[in-house]
Amino acid sequence: MTFNKLFSIGSILTVFLLFNCSQNQESQSKSSEQADKNDKPLNVIFMIGDGMGLPQITSSFYYKGSPSNFERFKNIGFIKTSSKSNKVTDSAAGASAFATGNKTYNRAISVSTDTTNMPTILEKLEAKNYKTGLISLTSITHATPACFYAHVKDRDMHEDIATQLLTSGTDFFAGGGLKYFSKRTDGRNLFDEFEKAGYTMDSTGLKSDLDANKKYGFVLAEDGIPAKIEGRGDYLLDATKLALDHLSASDSGYFLMVEGSYIDWGGHAKNAEMMVTEMLDFDKTLGYVLDYVEKHENTLLVVTADHETGGVAIGKSDRADSVAVYFTTDQHTAELIPVFSKGDHEDSFRGIYENNEINHKLAEALGNIK
Repeated sequence: MTFNKLFSIGSILTVFLLFNCSQNQESQSKSSEQADKNDKPLNVIFMIGDGMGLPQITSSFYYKGSPSNFERFKNIGFIKTSSKSNKVTDSAAGASAFATGNKTYNRAISVSTDTTNMPTILEKLEAKNYKTGLISLTSITHATPACFYAHVKDRDMHEDIATQLLTSGTDFFAGGGLKYFSKRTDGRNLFDEFEKAGYTMDSTGLKSDLDANKKYGFVLAEDGIPAKIEGRGDYLLDATKLALDHLSASDSGYFLMVEGSYIDWGGHAKNAEMMVTEMLDFDKTLGYVLDYVEKHENTLLVVTADHETGGVAIGKSDRADSVAVYFTTDQHTAELIPVFSKGDHEDSFRGIYENNEINHKLAEALGNIK
């Protein structure tokens, strides 16, 4: 064998070895990056459009004037919403299924059919030092937010629910319901008790520049926050921005529930303007959250509803080439509800399944929390 041939073979072997070393280093680098990512706790943003079925979402496509933010999702599933007691659920049973992973009876707040307390995802994550937050347009003691921190046999037990918020450890909450804190039948002033427990409380408005080491409660109306058509402004968006900034300041991971409450109320009132404006406000907030998730690794967004309200149809209007909103009922319906997911573990939420399975899927994504 000539020297030139030996040189050529040696050159090829050298290139081959260098290529393999480069590939191994790249693979090790990627594995290291993945390991670092896996070591970080998963952040979860859970958005609930109360009463938001496919027709309500469809309305945002026609009335927004620009593409709906729901078009940005690639992973979509559907949930069946029946409760233990009724084929047509209420918000309490629906949110209890999300919060606990178990179905229960209508009007129950995270208790089983025999009224035994069922641990919630917020409580489990609090025990693991996660930061937690709740945002609602209604009273913070209303059925949907209450199911994440309270346990009572009936959703109307607002004073008991408010008392349980005090001991829940929730790091950030914003909503209405001031009368259940400071104008109680038992004479207690929960605002003072929250302050003594280390919370910074406010009943005048959202604030900025929050201290990452403190807990905050914003209770901004006697009952519910005003509807969008009553001049609410950007409260839902602003509260969501504030909560994400505050909760993400810690490296311990966070869970944030955001409720667009009045899509449901528009359905109950058969008020098309209210339903559509609330839907568009939810869509606007969703757009911000989607942008946020796209910029932050190790974050999962899940968007769904507890049920549809109003039996809504988007049909032909009397005006040429336009649509109108029609209601077939002022109550909840039993239709399947869409689930949208974005971020880490986003493909886990495809398919058709029971509403309580959302909790199981979240728990698995969070490392099978117990």
